[in-house]
Amino acid sequence: MAEALNRDTGQSKPRKMKYRKAKASWNPAMQAIPVSGIRRLVNMASNMKDVIHLSIGQPDLPTPKHIIDAYVDALNAGQTGYTMDAGLPELLVALRDYYGRRYNRKLTRDNILITSGATEALYLAISATSAPGRQFLVTDPSFLLYAPLIRMNGGEVKYIPTRAENNHQLDPDEVIRAMGSRTFALILNNPNNPTGAVYPRSTVETILEECAYRGIQVYADEVYDHMVFDDDDFASVLNCSMDLDNIMCISSFSKTYSMAGLRVGWVISSQAAIKSLRRYHMFTTSVANTPAQFAGVAALTADQKCVNDMVDIYRERRDKIVELIDQTPHMTGYKPGGAFYAFPNLPPHVDGSDLALRMLKETGVCAVPGDAFGDNCTNALRFSFATSVEKMEEAFDRIIPWMAKQQF
Repeated sequence: MAEALNRDTGQSKPRKMKYRKAKASWNPAMQAIPVSGIRRLVNMASNMKDVIHLSIGQPDLPTPKHIIDAYVDALNAGQTGYTMDAGLPELLVALRDYYGRRYNRKLTRDNILITSGATEALYLAISATSAPGRQFLVTDPSFLLYAPLIRMNGGEVKYIPTRAENNHQLDPDEVIRAMGSRTFALILNNPNNPTGAVYPRSTVETILEECAYRGIQVYADEVYDHMVFDDDDFASVLNCSMDLDNIMCISSFSKTYSMAGLRVGWVISSQAAIKSLRRYHMFTTSVANTPAQFAGVAALTADQKCVNDMVDIYRERRDKIVELIDQTPHMTGYKPGGAFYAFPNLPPHVDGSDLALRMLKETGVCAVPGDAFGDNCTNALRFSFATSVEKMEEAFDRIIPWMAKQQF
């Protein structure tokens, strides 16, 4: 410490030094994480009264009782410790058998990793492989998690726009034309959030064949794979690909069984890929929620009538919201084939973010602006129909006259 002389004794005395508190030095990659357009509106709505939410993508239907019972039974049996890092053995077997039956795909337990929801599965898959010089093909619009994870780890995002006039279907020829020498991976979200588009088998098979030929990785986000309303033949990558060498299929219990808060998802891939992801998983969440994994076993092994009943309810809601959007001035809709979202367009020059904000303040209806999901859909809104028909009708009783007054 620096010293100064004492005027009376001539001896040195300590000099007080001023120190500044160190500020957190965030990784510059944090700049890749945007403020969530969903969270911004929802946070504002939380301070308002009489708000009708058509915003959050969370099932409102109750979790089936036999699943809740299995969760409680696991707690009462003392199943509150860690499982194996790959997941509860009983759940790995249940997933192996379930997918084997559903898609006629031979799997082993070593093809599967249990994660803390599909979010962790996507985090592991993308952050473990994204790197400078690697380009990822992503649809625009797309689920808001993909692009930030790619960019945080130095990867490059190349968007492939989909359009409302084509029901937001992917054109496989357009996807193939977008592939280049730096294309490392494609993210395929089917059924799609936010558009509700369901890609037909011909599209998925064509894209997968080209990816296999070029050695391009495919990350398939299939969390809405049971919420398909018009075609029973869902084209999963698990029954459209020859092998799993370049495939990671990601899903969860959250949407299908209304278990969003229980946080159990999974990755299905080659044994080599799963071995690497298991090591990474050990340094993130270590294991998924143990009693929730027992609940997952019950979900997969019991009668699936509960799933069919929920899908029937969502189908009825889909039909209703399509009807309501068609009645709304200045909105152009289409018929989403799956998930629980509608993504209508506004006139081309309209700022959806500004409109969503004003609509919330002036009508009390909360929707999500299109710019939360991409750069080429700023004149769109996402409506979630994970709410009752009565609530949707009440919401549009407010929206329709308000939209009629807008001067675009």
